[in-house]
Amino acid sequence: MQKRIALALAASVLLAGLGRSSDQEVFSRATRTDGLPNGLKIVTIPVQPSKVVSYYTIVRSGSRNEVESGASDFARFFEHMMFHGTHQIPRADYTAFLTRLGAGTNVIATDDFTAYGIVFTNPDSLADVIKTEADRVINVESTKDSIQAEGLIIQGENSATVSNPDRRLFELLRATAFDKHPYRHAAPGSPADFRGLSRRQADSLLYKKRFYAPDNTILLIAGDINRDELLPLIRTYYGGWEASKFTLQPPAEPFQSRPKRAHIEWPAKTLARLAIAFRGPAYSDKVNDKAALDLLASAAFSSSSPLYHKLVFEERTCLSLGTSFPNTRDPSLFVVNAVLKNDDVAGVEEAILKELERLQHELLSARTLAEIRSNLKYAMADSLSTTGGMAATVAFYLGLTGDPGTINKLFNLYDKVTARDIQDMAKKYFRPENATVVTLKGGKAK
Repeated sequence: MQKRIALALAASVLLAGLGRSSDQEVFSRATRTDGLPNGLKIVTIPVQPSKVVSYYTIVRSGSRNEVESGASDFARFFEHMMFHGTHQIPRADYTAFLTRLGAGTNVIATDDFTAYGIVFTNPDSLADVIKTEADRVINVESTKDSIQAEGLIIQGENSATVSNPDRRLFELLRATAFDKHPYRHAAPGSPADFRGLSRRQADSLLYKKRFYAPDNTILLIAGDINRDELLPLIRTYYGGWEASKFTLQPPAEPFQSRPKRAHIEWPAKTLARLAIAFRGPAYSDKVNDKAALDLLASAAFSSSSPLYHKLVFEERTCLSLGTSFPNTRDPSLFVVNAVLKNDDVAGVEEAILKELERLQHELLSARTLAEIRSNLKYAMADSLSTTGGMAATVAFYLGLTGDPGTINKLFNLYDKVTARDIQDMAKKYFRPENATVVTLKGGKAK
């Protein structure tokens, strides 16, 4: 997804700055945010001389938007249709355009947004890109024929992953942990919903009207650009796009008052798996709950942590151990997951819970905390060191907050989190009644 187009000098300056002071901004590029009357937001990041342009259309639509019963499939459907062309620019013409442009494309699909990216090396083609990408998102199609055809394709994709035990484990984890919030289903949607998709064209058009709309979309253009030349073109091609004026209110998830458990008996031989989840906070660059737990996750379960070393290298109980704690717009799950070399799921669960209990009573050392902060900064600096990588990273955070400044705010928050804060967050979230545990064990070889 991130093409390595070297900007060695900029990267070295950035990394040197990170080494000197915690006050150094992680994201040092100047950005400019503009808007159209219809609600479309435009974020521009000039990078000269690079001869590379990244153009992202960020639609803040994912499984979070699928609030109606039986509608877990529209985010994935429109993600597919964005690559199928429109009545004005059919798929073959769009593919030919990308070929002439020499462009690379990608998509970032999350529970909260879908970002469509084009990276190309001829800034003189920007006017054609704006015209084409405007048509692509404004006129994305949902006809009876396209629903019928694409629904079958997506059903096939889902069927191909049914045999994946990791996916099944996390699907069950989400469905068990959440009762009402649409995070209870993953972004790909439910196979049952896809089978009925062709009967719900009117619903799909309503979804498009609500969410594939200018007041739910952000354009990010980074690279060799001139904002004064770019904005008139955007007004020309996006200015007539009608705003939806729809405000989404996902159902609030009720408080979890008891621990939950679920189990999968896998029909074939496979390694046992364990996922322990706790209801966690949403992404924030203002309050430190999520930031503190990010630091805790790295300290307790990364490949350099004592527990990882014990379970993976010393006892060789686990093939892998890690965490999943995505940045999300609404509260989601802090998950500790393990793949076991044997079937001692109970023993590994006990070891993980003991580690979480320890963190509620012992403070991280200053050295450990400093090393984790440094690693996070260097990883972020690396992702920002090329035009394409920078655009993809900024697009992700824009999808969450709409604010390109959130990256620096987040890392400023990381710098302010103390060991006591981390301990307090461990006590707040790692309560027994807040836990959901899902296990998977495989059958015996025949």
